[in-house]
Amino acid sequence: MDISVVIPLFNEAESLPELTAWIRRVMDDHRFSYEIILVDDGSTDGSWMVIEGLKAMNSKITAVKFRRNYGKSAALNVGFAAAQGNVVITMDADLQDSPDEIPELYRRIIQDDFDLVSGWKQQRQDPPSKTIPTKLFNSVTRGMSGIHNLHDFNCGLKAYKREVVKSIEVYGEMHRYIPVIAKWAGFRRIDEQVVQHYPRKYGKTKFGAGRFVKGFLDLLSIFFVGKFGKRPMHFFGTMGVLSFLAGFIIAVWLIVEKLVSIANQSPYRNVTEQPLFFFALIAIIIGTQLFLTGFIAELVSRSGPDRNNYQIEQVI
Repeated sequence: MDISVVIPLFNEAESLPELTAWIRRVMDDHRFSYEIILVDDGSTDGSWMVIEGLKAMNSKITAVKFRRNYGKSAALNVGFAAAQGNVVITMDADLQDSPDEIPELYRRIIQDDFDLVSGWKQQRQDPPSKTIPTKLFNSVTRGMSGIHNLHDFNCGLKAYKREVVKSIEVYGEMHRYIPVIAKWAGFRRIDEQVVQHYPRKYGKTKFGAGRFVKGFLDLLSIFFVGKFGKRPMHFFGTMGVLSFLAGFIIAVWLIVEKLVSIANQSPYRNVTEQPLFFFALIAIIIGTQLFLTGFIAELVSRSGPDRNNYQIEQVI
C-alpha cells in the first residue's frame, strides 16, 4: 500500500464527508493505493454515525472509536499502530489542512528519501491568541531539539516513512513534538514543506491555553528522556556524586581547619557551630538521594510501563 492517511478527530461530524471525498479524489487522480484511518477520540456530536455511513460508501476507510476523549496524541498513536502504508500522512479533520498537499509529501518521502516532512503553515488562518504562543513554543523547541530547519513543529499535516511511526510512541501532549521524538529515535532526515492553511469551515477550535502548559512540560520530558532515558544513572548519578563530593570536601576542610587551629593553639570554632557545615551536610544528603534515585530509575527503565492502553469501543 502506498499511503495511509491517519486522521484524529473530535466532534467533526460536519467536515468528515467533505474531507474524505477530497482525499478520495486526490488518491484516485494520482492512482495511489491507500487507506483512510479515522480515529474518533470520544466525539459526542454524532461523528461516529457519520463515519459508519462513509465506511459503507468507501471500503478504503477504517475507523477506531474511543470510549472517551484521550487526546490527539492517543488518537495518533493508535492510528500509527494500524497504518499499513509505506508512507503515513497525518492531517486534522477540520478541513484546514489540504489533501492536495499529499502527492508532494509522498514524493519527498519516497524520492527524496526523507524520514519525516512536516508542514509549515506559513500563512496561518488563526487568531493572534493562537499564533503568537505557537511561534514562541516553536522557537523554544528549535533551540532545545537542535532541529533548526522546522518553523512549525505542531502542524497536523505531516508525512512519515512507515518505519518512523512504527518506532516511536506518542502520549500526553507529545504530538506537538513528533519531529523531536523521531530525531531521538535516530531518524534525522527531517525537512518541512510550505502548505496551504484554510480558515475553519465547520465547528469550533479545540485549542485551549492550558495545552501550552502541558506541551511545555512534555517538551522537557522529551528532552530528558531522549538524552537520559536509557541511562538515567548518568544524569542522577553525576549530579549526586558532584553534590556528595562538594559536601564531603567542605566538611573535611572544616575539620582540618579546626585541627590545625588546635595544633597552633589559636582560637577556633566548633565545626557544628559554622553555617557552612550544615550546607555541607545538606549537600551530602542530597547527593546520596540523587544517586539512589538514579539507581532506582535505572531499574525502572529496564521494564517501562505501558503508556498507551486505551479503551476502544468499536473498530470498523
